[in-house]
Amino acid sequence: MKKPHSEVQIRRAECSDAASISALLHQAFFEFRPLYTDGGFTATAISSEQVENRIREGPVWIALNAVAIVGTGSAIQKDESLYIRGMAVHPAVRSSGIGKFLLRTIEEFALASGYKRLLLTTTPFLTAAIRLYEGFGFERTTDGPHDLFGTPLFAMTKALDRSR
Repeated sequence: MKKPHSEVQIRRAECSDAASISALLHQAFFEFRPLYTDGGFTATAISSEQVENRIREGPVWIALNAVAIVGTGSAIQKDESLYIRGMAVHPAVRSSGIGKFLLRTIEEFALASGYKRLLLTTTPFLTAAIRLYEGFGFERTTDGPHDLFGTPLFAMTKALDRSR
């Protein structure tokens, strides 16, 4: 059942959220598992310990409905850019606006923190996510990396508009 994002709250993750975030990553990417290499899937659907490390390295956000974490996104500084990693929405609530809500939250953080652009990498088989990113203003680049442990990747970037 789809839930509109108006019923969802976004907040920064805490280490106590790590196991739920890890479970969400596994649920979100499970249907694509056959398209990943073993190493690529393991690097995408990370363990709770790896989630805790990300929380210490940079901001991690979670989208919560009344009962569970239904989305997540994390970021880390990369030069003058904010690199988005670990973005996922639970399959049951995809296409409900949660991904866009998370991207807007990350973009607002990036603007407030003085970053010049957003970066991300994705796999060519995550077509719905690619449409979301393109609709949010991301464009493909030729920058690397071009694979994640043998799973194909491409990069996308969005220049941030400071005049808003």
